[in-house]
Amino acid sequence: MILCDCNKSRLKYSEFKGKWKASILYRNKIEGETLKLSTKGRYGLRAFIDLAVCGESQPVPLASIAQRQEISVSYLEQLMAKLKKAGLVKSVRGVNGGYCMARPASEISVGDVLRALEGELIPVECAGIDNSGSAHCNGSSQCVSKIVWKRINDSINNTVDSINIGELVQESKGAKTAKN
Repeated sequence: MILCDCNKSRLKYSEFKGKWKASILYRNKIEGETLKLSTKGRYGLRAFIDLAVCGESQPVPLASIAQRQEISVSYLEQLMAKLKKAGLVKSVRGVNGGYCMARPASEISVGDVLRALEGELIPVECAGIDNSGSAHCNGSSQCVSKIVWKRINDSINNTVDSINIGELVQESKGAKTAKN
């Protein structure tokens, strides 16, 4: 029998008639827990796209982003500080100041923005797929569920990394044109 404490669920692997069988011993304390981005990620991405759309030629004041996106200026300041620290935006002081993109929109992925705001995107934590060496799972060598968790993590990261902000800017401009 092998116990695996991956993802806060305790799985019991036992051999039955020559086949491995997994049983859940207990689940997460919060039933129905789902992967969700926080408001930092959701609002931050909206604000970043707004900046990319409206800031192609000049810095954009936070107040104008706040008004268009219905996000408080104080919250935007916190989000922009994280984006600035990650090197995704630059601030410009003065009367015509505001924020602008640090690089062209086509060189920045949705994944870059979300990681700057949320940290690493790891929807399923599993010690069996942790390559940093900081976690340990006794059943990792015989646990096949770690393959599923790794594929889920990789799929989400590959998806957000494959969408660049430039594409979203073009989509936004196309949506505005179609609306008018």
